[in-house]
Amino acid sequence: MPDKSLATQPVREVTPFKFEEVEKVFEQMQKTYDSIARRAFELFESNGRVFGRDLEDWFKAENELLHPVHINISETDGAVEVKAEVPGFSVKELEVSVEPRRLTITGKRETKQERKEGKTVYSEHCANQILRVVDLPAEVDTAKVTARLKDGVLEFAMPKAAPAKKVPIETKAA
Repeated sequence: MPDKSLATQPVREVTPFKFEEVEKVFEQMQKTYDSIARRAFELFESNGRVFGRDLEDWFKAENELLHPVHINISETDGAVEVKAEVPGFSVKELEVSVEPRRLTITGKRETKQERKEGKTVYSEHCANQILRVVDLPAEVDTAKVTARLKDGVLEFAMPKAAPAKKVPIETKAA
């Protein structure tokens, strides 16, 4: 019997992710915005409250809190496929929302490490967040979208939605 690795299996054979409602995505976006604003203000205060560096502080805060999600989108006659790099994130740490023309990926993970050497305590805390909103090149059937996470790559198979039908209008004489 030949060995079927995950790389050769179709995306549809993998358990789909939990697709969140649009309201939850907006709530997550608001929380992310608030975190960036707080960090930007902390940077503003630590720089001596010097005005004129607001964009620099904002971009630095974004860079510290959000990690880029690199995306590859391919389109065929019947489907749209998206691959997103999310290294280090597990399925439980990711939330996905799919709308007919938009894909939103959010995630948050925290790591804590503490060790003691004699009387000295070393403690580290790191939090990583991702947020990526992608406009899709075609309308997709959200009920048939499947996703899988393998080796830090989140893969989506999204069948295109059926095109709208044209209905002929018959004219009747009065």
